[in-house]
Amino acid sequence: MPSPVRVPAVLGLPLLVLLTAAPAASAADGWSLAPAGGSRPSFYAEGAPGAVLQDTVSVTNRGGRAVVVRLGVRGVRAVFARSRVRVPARTRADIPFTVSARADRSGEIVARDQDGRTATVALRLRAGGPKLAALTVERVSVHADRITYDLVNRGTTTLVPTLAVHADGLFGPVLDRAPRTLPVRLAPGRRLRLTEPWRDHPALDEVDVRLTVTAPGGARGSAAASARFVPWGGVAGGAGAVTAGGALFLVRLRRRGRRPPEEAPERPDRDVESTGAVT
Repeated sequence: MPSPVRVPAVLGLPLLVLLTAAPAASAADGWSLAPAGGSRPSFYAEGAPGAVLQDTVSVTNRGGRAVVVRLGVRGVRAVFARSRVRVPARTRADIPFTVSARADRSGEIVARDQDGRTATVALRLRAGGPKLAALTVERVSVHADRITYDLVNRGTTTLVPTLAVHADGLFGPVLDRAPRTLPVRLAPGRRLRLTEPWRDHPALDEVDVRLTVTAPGGARGSAAASARFVPWGGVAGGAGAVTAGGALFLVRLRRRGRRPPEEAPERPDRDVESTGAVT
């Protein structure tokens, strides 16, 4: 693509032009597909990671009747000004489209007419700029049998993250899972909701849970959340409930007395897939 530029929020409509020059793409039974301008055999786009780039594809109809063409892509993501275009006889339609430079990709633009005939043009996308591995852990929450959280890729490279989980209760550690690779590939800019099973949590305790995620390239993120486990349903009668609640209150006081203020658990970040790992 020549000199990729950022595009306006709304693409214009396809431009219809009477034929004045021979097309620069292989014909598909009377019509052809090619990059606009007629001198490029394929598309090439390069931009900073996250940049939105624009180019134009041309459908040239040299036949004696109108043709209706549907546009699509393979291997990359693109947005066309219009995906269905009617091209009158002996006319060329120029259709703007955009792509996002999130990662290096190879694909093709595909056009198909009402009779099932197709034509393709190769498209190569390159995300320029420095490689950056970065991620964050967000929205950590502890439930009855699981821990949920979000992973967000804040860098420019696809990440295969590794997760470690640690939880401290009122009397010491209650969960310590060594780092393990998650069965996910996190593309740049992608947010993924994940679930970590925890079915053997304490029946009566107050816990601080911390998730630490790392990935090759130096990416690291960590976040924490707190939860209380009280077996209200298994306590017999009001007296039992008071006893359970009182016991939890006393051990909380004991724990607070032992812990320096600077060691208070971090509050969880704010912004499902299971990684036990269930997707």
